[in-house]
Amino acid sequence: MLENLPKTYNPKDFEDRLYKYWNDSGHFVANVNKNKKPFTIMMPPPNVTGNLHMGHALNNTIQDILTRWKRMEGFEALWLPGTDHASISTEAKVVEKLKKEGKTKEGLGRERFLDEAWDWTRLYGGTIKNQLKKLGVSCDWSRDSFTLDEKLSHAVEEVFIKLYEKDLIYRGDRIINWCPDCVTAISDAEVEHEDTKSHIWHINYPIKDSDGYITIATTRPETMLGDLAIAVNPRDERYKDLVGKFVTLPLVNREIPIIADDYVDMEFGTGAVKITPSHDPNDFEVGERANLGQCIVMDDRGYINSNGGKYEGLERFEARKQIVEDLKAEGYLKQVKEHDNAVGHCERCKTIIEPIISKQWFVRMEALAKPALEAYKKGEVNFIPERFGKVYVNWLENIKDWCISRQLWWGHRLPVYYCEECSEIMVSREKPEKCNKCSSTNIYQDTDTLDTWFSSALWPFSTLGWPDNTEDLKYFFPTDVLVTGYDIIFFWVVRMVFSSLEQMGEVPFKDVFLTGLVRDSEGRKMSKSLGNGIDPLEVIDIYGADALRFTLVTGNTPGNDMRFYMERVEANRNFANKLWNATRFVLMNLDEEVVSKEFKLENLEEEDKWILSRLNNVVREVTENLDKYEIGLAAQRIYDFIWDDYCDWYIEMVKSRLYGDDGESKEVAEQVLLYVLKDINKLLHPFMPFITEEIWQHLPNKENPLILSQWPEYKDELSFTKSEKTIEYIKTAIKGIRNARAEMNITPSKKSAVIFVSKDKDKRELILNGERYFKNLAGAEFIKAQNNKEGVGEDNISIVLDRGEIYLPLKDLIDFDKEIERLEKEKEKLEDELKRVKGKLSNKGFISKAPEKIVNAEKEKQRKYEEMMDKVLERLDALQKDK
Repeated sequence: MLENLPKTYNPKDFEDRLYKYWNDSGHFVANVNKNKKPFTIMMPPPNVTGNLHMGHALNNTIQDILTRWKRMEGFEALWLPGTDHASISTEAKVVEKLKKEGKTKEGLGRERFLDEAWDWTRLYGGTIKNQLKKLGVSCDWSRDSFTLDEKLSHAVEEVFIKLYEKDLIYRGDRIINWCPDCVTAISDAEVEHEDTKSHIWHINYPIKDSDGYITIATTRPETMLGDLAIAVNPRDERYKDLVGKFVTLPLVNREIPIIADDYVDMEFGTGAVKITPSHDPNDFEVGERANLGQCIVMDDRGYINSNGGKYEGLERFEARKQIVEDLKAEGYLKQVKEHDNAVGHCERCKTIIEPIISKQWFVRMEALAKPALEAYKKGEVNFIPERFGKVYVNWLENIKDWCISRQLWWGHRLPVYYCEECSEIMVSREKPEKCNKCSSTNIYQDTDTLDTWFSSALWPFSTLGWPDNTEDLKYFFPTDVLVTGYDIIFFWVVRMVFSSLEQMGEVPFKDVFLTGLVRDSEGRKMSKSLGNGIDPLEVIDIYGADALRFTLVTGNTPGNDMRFYMERVEANRNFANKLWNATRFVLMNLDEEVVSKEFKLENLEEEDKWILSRLNNVVREVTENLDKYEIGLAAQRIYDFIWDDYCDWYIEMVKSRLYGDDGESKEVAEQVLLYVLKDINKLLHPFMPFITEEIWQHLPNKENPLILSQWPEYKDELSFTKSEKTIEYIKTAIKGIRNARAEMNITPSKKSAVIFVSKDKDKRELILNGERYFKNLAGAEFIKAQNNKEGVGEDNISIVLDRGEIYLPLKDLIDFDKEIERLEKEKEKLEDELKRVKGKLSNKGFISKAPEKIVNAEKEKQRKYEEMMDKVLERLDALQKDK
């Protein structure tokens, strides 16, 4: 007797146990194996500060599906996991913790602060990894990496030094994003743009030696304190005579020139713009072309500095308020308009960022961008979906130098040293003993750290041992596919490509699979502020990891956002339950001795050939889908086959053989049931690993375990096209009979003759040969097949098929007197309902006082009852004629 599954499907009984078994057995571990092809995925490293959210769940489910599938296909599949140190977020968390303890970052000093940061990371850094394990991720935890690991830090220093020596890294004054709250430069990736209702102020600047003025429009009047020019377009006839003249800067009384620059849009605003080179990236470029110099009017906390005259010491938005009042009082403010503006906020603290000129370290991007662009154009990097390639190209074609320095302590400290005596800059892994230029020993290290993206850009090769030429690097690099969100193409994908091309001489991955956002059921982005976030762990606790995983990938296509419905999770848990119960039925009806042998093709019956041929097609289709990253389509094909073909049809078709007296037919049915069940679990395993592995452990003569079993392959000998057509025709006929009986409320116990009329001899034989299907599945008492309607009679239910028609004699199915009596009662009930609803709707008081929604609901009831009445009367008329 085979060991059966527990009666009730409960994921909590086995999910944790199976994950421990896989991990402890080393099934996730990948090694250099010259006898196998490698398949490599690098997990996008989540922040060490993070918790699992639906985006992580989607992204990692897709990666796990691909990894498990390739492992089963015979590849040496490496999925390398890890986390990112997330400089700005982690430092902020530690600063917040210290604040609660009455301590400050500066009070502790750098070394003690970093000790605190490491303690915090050790305490909380493993949270998301443990949460990912609940999802079932089959990554190689023995290779778990952290961007501040010694080997990765070594790689970061190596790249910085190499780029500096090639003059691709430099120190300079440029406009950057500055967070006055975090007191650091931040990357574009750390800026969130929020639509904000604001104003646009139109200000008159008096023209020197004239009674006239020129009007500019600005959304940041506080920056006018640093204006160094007014710019107009050289082709703008309105201002042609003003170019070269001067205006007096209101409130400041500094004379500034009117200059011409093609940057100015003649159609926007007044066609004249104020130029503040130290506080706007576009103005900076204009200022560079016109040699205007710089005038910084804010400090690093966002307060007006000494260049702001009487406004010195005011916080930037307080200064704005005061400046606007003064402009109005002195007659410079022409008008104020409402204005919707996308304002940049710091991702972490939500403070409005300030564009400001600052001395920072930059990477020259033009030389690095060109090979990355060429690689895409040559087809070396493929985006799925393809449309996102345009985003990649657009960013590279409009590249700007990358600010890589951050005014933080947590992160990779710049390997840069300065001589206090002569200001010589020295880039070195270790602190130089003396200055290269003046031999002074008075040397100190730059206090800044590197942008987090600098280290994560090296992720695909630094994690494999680079800069050492390790066996892992030679075998597993380049990787095969990157699975990530479309929102970080510029910030991470592009940087990995140009970093890999520069250091490795080839692209880091062939394919980039882009996921969309997981939104709530109303299509809104999940966020703390909306309170609409759904915790994946809570979903797993209620429904199991398999149901969540399957929900995330079905109905989902690459690059598109998806809506998350709990009802779908419940439906997918029901799907798992369906498979569980089907397996229990199969195991209950298997003879271990019988199923130890494989079926012989010559002994297969029609439904056996049909299910094997359908399975064969599904194997081919699913494999092709996965090859094209059509994961949602693959999942849907498996679902349809399991639920519809295997459970609802094949199992039902073979029940009569399992319970019958024909021993040989029974044996074949058992063997096919098991064969298909095994392949079902193999196909489903990458998507729903837990339930399939648990079922697998209960199956006889299995390859063990399922995670290491061989992926099914298409077999020519199991292609039975004729049998497929035969059974599909019979299925259509049975569905037609079932639907007709259901419409007439005929109980399943009522049997009737099934008369098939067709001039097609082959179709008549097909139906006759399938008599047992009609008897077992369609309530047929017996089957007749004839080439005309002779003897069929008039009182029938008819079902139209391709080249044929089925008739069910009504006298076999209906007691006419009882049916008429039932319909008369139904008619009386409907008359009462119609009388009530019509009375309501004819009451003027109800119509005038009731809410529109209630009135419309009553009108809808009337329409529904009238439709039902029409059907009842039509049926009564037909029965009374037939009687």
